Amino acid sequence: MTVLGDDRQPATAPTLTDGVVTLRPPSLAFARGSYEQCQDPLSQRWTRVPVPYSMADAESYLGEVLPRGWAEDREWSFVLEHEGRYGGLMSLRNEGDGLAEVAYGSHPTVRGTGAVERGLRLLLEWGFAERDLHTVLWRANRGNWASRKVAWRLGFTVEGTVRSWLAQRGELRDGWVGTLLRDDPREPRTPWLSVPLLEGEGLRLRAIGAGDAERIQQACSEERTQRWLGQLPSPYSLDDAHTYIESRTQQLAEGTGVTWAVTEGDDAILGTIGWFDWQPGVQCEIGYWTHPDARGRGVMSRAMRLVTGHVVGELGVRRVTAYAAVDNTASRHVIESAGFRQFGVERLGANVREGRADLALYDLLADEWSSRR
Repeated sequence: MTVLGDDRQPATAPTLTDGVVTLRPPSLAFARGSYEQCQDPLSQRWTRVPVPYSMADAESYLGEVLPRGWAEDREWSFVLEHEGRYGGLMSLRNEGDGLAEVAYGSHPTVRGTGAVERGLRLLLEWGFAERDLHTVLWRANRGNWASRKVAWRLGFTVEGTVRSWLAQRGELRDGWVGTLLRDDPREPRTPWLSVPLLEGEGLRLRAIGAGDAERIQQACSEERTQRWLGQLPSPYSLDDAHTYIESRTQQLAEGTGVTWAVTEGDDAILGTIGWFDWQPGVQCEIGYWTHPDARGRGVMSRAMRLVTGHVVGELGVRRVTAYAAVDNTASRHVIESAGFRQFGVERLGANVREGRADLALYDLLADEWSSRR
């Protein structure tokens, strides 16, 4: 990091650069860029920017509000510059006692370039070194995965979700909270998984998206699905489907598993299948559910074979497990068709709609899978 013109006085805004991006003191010269940023739908969705937002608002913010934050030693704000153009705003809000909160927003033109991450690394390094910070807090509305991924890359630890905590234009929204300490590594502390495309046996297994919500609702409202997956909400709403989809992204962000949408030629979701409860180098579990349109055609049996081969080959696990209620013969057939062997029964281990039921326990060793193939 290069610091230009920093006399180490709290009310003086320096210029910081790493040779690729530059953080500059806020001024009226950047008002047009701020105005453009605040017209962006994503900026309006995830930040507290006033809507509508005028050029006069931008001029007041860049020319008066942010400089006042420096003068009062409350908030140390910078303009991000990338390739000679305005790229966004970022700041550290001084909470005293070595504590600060980081805030940032980007112009649409710099998204996906890595400029925001570079700028934040400059900002955090400056804050820890020049303002003697000990702890930096990150907050974002729940669902703002872009902000969370940047924080993850920087080494923040997500501490959890605070309900109805972040105010946004008259509403209280659930918020994520994370921390970064001065001595923490500036790198991810856990894996952020991706969903690889799997193709074979006439199927295409892809990532789940918002467009799948309606068919997820259909499947999870159906009588058989409701019977055997007793933990599902009843009735199962479209909001429940969107919550499920978000939980699959959460799974990736926490590095705990991967879930696929099972599709054929028309890409309509026919069910989901995924792995979880991963013990690296040891084992994982596979779970699934099927849309009524897919039943009786061997769709999930084929998906089970695809995913089993993937986890054995790519995760390197030595054992794969799968479970189904003892009386759920269709689900047990899916498991057995992939070569899994039953090794026991957990009495009252399944949560079904009527209460508790016995659970059939299956596993498959990697060596057995290789021999079978």
